[in-house]
Amino acid sequence: MFWFKRKKSNCLIKTWVVYDRIFFFFCGILGGGLKKIKVVSGFDVELEIISKIIYPTLCFFNNHSLCLFSTVIDIICYDVPNRVHRFSLVYNILSLKLNFRLRVISKLQETYGQVISLISIYKSVGWSEREIFDFYGVFFFENPDLRRILTDYGFKGFPLRKDFPLTGYNDIYYNDNNKKITYKILELSQEYRRFNFNK
Repeated sequence: MFWFKRKKSNCLIKTWVVYDRIFFFFCGILGGGLKKIKVVSGFDVELEIISKIIYPTLCFFNNHSLCLFSTVIDIICYDVPNRVHRFSLVYNILSLKLNFRLRVISKLQETYGQVISLISIYKSVGWSEREIFDFYGVFFFENPDLRRILTDYGFKGFPLRKDFPLTGYNDIYYNDNNKKITYKILELSQEYRRFNFNK
């Protein structure tokens, strides 16, 4: 049995029965790969799964007649550096036929920041996967065009990681004398340090 909070409504019992069935459906399909399931913001269901089953899970959600999640709205990544599973991938998917939203979350380690690309299932995810690779360094297997998309091709590091310096490693400016763009290595005043105030 799982519980959720929502505003009082005349159809509360009907809604509870529907979500109870959805809960057992997802548990039966995903089995041990399902870490957590909850209802958020009223009607959206949030699943947390292990990273190894992202591709088969979303392939099933796309093709099964009870799901029909045919659209990936976006893919979000965020970084928590002091965690074992540093990166979190959030897939927001939508079933237009059933008018149902699903949020699929998976956490990745920094050393194993690799997942299988969903471009063979959803053609629209290519851009999002390139952006996540560019900013976080998460590698997507089977993506045919995994190049940097918003930073320069010779860019060093991944700018949205929390340990990336705010000023970056290089200064880029236009040299008026040489009439070209010039790169200059920045000298940081001090190394990135962690302060421990619990002494």
